[in-house]
Amino acid sequence: MITLKEGSKAPAFTGLDQNGKKISLKDFKGKKLVLYFYPQDMTPTCTVQACNLRDNHALLKRKGFEVVGVSPDEVAKHKKFEERNQLPFILLADPEHAILDLYGVWDQKQLYGRKYMGVLRTTFVIDEKGKILKIFTKPKSKMHAEEILAALAGIR
Repeated sequence: MITLKEGSKAPAFTGLDQNGKKISLKDFKGKKLVLYFYPQDMTPTCTVQACNLRDNHALLKRKGFEVVGVSPDEVAKHKKFEERNQLPFILLADPEHAILDLYGVWDQKQLYGRKYMGVLRTTFVIDEKGKILKIFTKPKSKMHAEEILAALAGIR
């Protein structure tokens, strides 16, 4: 369950990216970060969301944002997802759900009456000092970058 609030400090995390490199929240100190959590590589909605962020990556960068995706997939699957979709940003592997748990996005879900544990598709926008500026609990996958920029246009 997501208990983090806008204005609170973002939990520190460390994970391996699609190249096996260790990445931490502190690597983004002094930068704005779009930290998005998604259920699984290669699935339709997750691909649409990743490609929207890819297609708008240059604009996000110009506005000062770094982008990092996190899912429970392994490093090798992230690498395939990156290559297949030409993704220009970091994908963190979290098969043990350590980062997912820190952010409260690994939780019970329900589909067709069946309950199961999974990722709550959520995006946290974190400022240069590590504070959560905005939380999107139901991001619009087809226009997520636009949604982020529109919501933050009035902030700072």
